[in-house]
Amino acid sequence: MSWTRGVLAVLAVCVLLLTGSAGCGSGDGGEPEAGESAASAGRLLDATDEQGRRYREVDAEQAPEVGIEVQPESDDSWDVRLTVRGFRFSPDGTGAEAVPGRGVAHLFLDGDLLTRLRGPEYRLTADLVPRGTHQVTVRLYADDDTVWAVDGEPVESTADITASDTEPTEATEPEEIEGRTVPTRVTAR
Repeated sequence: MSWTRGVLAVLAVCVLLLTGSAGCGSGDGGEPEAGESAASAGRLLDATDEQGRRYREVDAEQAPEVGIEVQPESDDSWDVRLTVRGFRFSPDGTGAEAVPGRGVAHLFLDGDLLTRLRGPEYRLTADLVPRGTHQVTVRLYADDDTVWAVDGEPVESTADITASDTEPTEATEPEEIEGRTVPTRVTAR
């Protein structure tokens, strides 16, 4: 009957391990201070973004990456497409915890926050983009609203876009030369 005691002891150890009762540590679970490690989710820096969100530093080898491509559409809107590597978009309702390589993207137009993205596509409407050249920036955030960063710089990508009026302006008004009407300049977006 000694073998049954051995099986019971093994089962008891398995139950302790599975339920976490045999774990070590303080169990504090609080947010680490600047410079402390957050169990492979990087370390918090004192630096913040424009909205006051702290940077979460990760090694370049473990850092997520993001790229942005912005293409004009026929309705004067802009198609924004993100490409990510080492990153997953979190679904709505995800808890406020920093998990390596997971979170949301914030989309900025000329430094102003437009929206939070939980996926790689967005339609930028024409009414948001006045005439001129603008910067569209995407930045990656952890689910706890910290900014993913490498070497003290946020993980982000920027594209320049130029919007022009669809209505003729003085510079694009046709002018008359020797009785013929010719355009002085053709504008394209």
